[in-house]
Amino acid sequence: MAHAWDEEMARSYDNPGTGMFAPEVLGPTVERLAELAGDGPALELAIGTGRVAVPLAQRGVPVTGIELSPAMVEQLRTKVDEAAIPVVVGDMATVRAPGRFTLAYLVFNTISNLLTQAEQVACFRNAARHLAPGGRFVIELWVPRLRSLPPGSTADVWHDEPGYLGIDTYDVLQQRIVSHHVHFDEDRSARVTRTSHRYVWPAELDLMAQLAGFALESRHADWTGEPFTAESRSHVSVYRLAGGEQDLVPGGV
Repeated sequence: MAHAWDEEMARSYDNPGTGMFAPEVLGPTVERLAELAGDGPALELAIGTGRVAVPLAQRGVPVTGIELSPAMVEQLRTKVDEAAIPVVVGDMATVRAPGRFTLAYLVFNTISNLLTQAEQVACFRNAARHLAPGGRFVIELWVPRLRSLPPGSTADVWHDEPGYLGIDTYDVLQQRIVSHHVHFDEDRSARVTRTSHRYVWPAELDLMAQLAGFALESRHADWTGEPFTAESRSHVSVYRLAGGEQDLVPGGV
């Protein structure tokens, strides 16, 4: 997936004030992660350009990152230096960062960038290796919209606004999605970018967590704590590693 996050993508990734950078989105994310980190340091898997890490560090939480794309790290370095937020370049499923953390987190659907179940399980296990006993691993992930597909169809328009279309094409046998991002203006030209993903149902994610020694602590529909229901389009799941003051029962909310 490194090719998808090249120099062009890194330069255009940040969109301050809108979308996932909007204060109403980013603010609750940082607030919740700071609460979960407590007095300890945090590890962000796939830190990218620092959308979350930079404001979290500004809140006083020491943040270390892992990132596969050197171009994304270079963009991060325009905001903070290595002393402020150290980053290890490598695969989030395997690479080790120095230190032991109270919190690891993986936001904005990024675990789906790992395209096999084995890689996704390895990512859980890698997070566990970095955490102190009782540490937490937080994943933000979308819920697959398979119910929106008409019989025989493999494509879903998941977002439509002036100048932009978001279209997902599904391979249900492999649990794969290709997201097509179509940007256009008033003339006849359009720019299309594509990213590949492996979608994961919440129940499968919970099993991956158990294989790595985690138990589900909570699941909500968003960072503000809205209840997770059958109609929720995404979830924020908090897993806790065994060995803390209280070991939680898998499936607990």
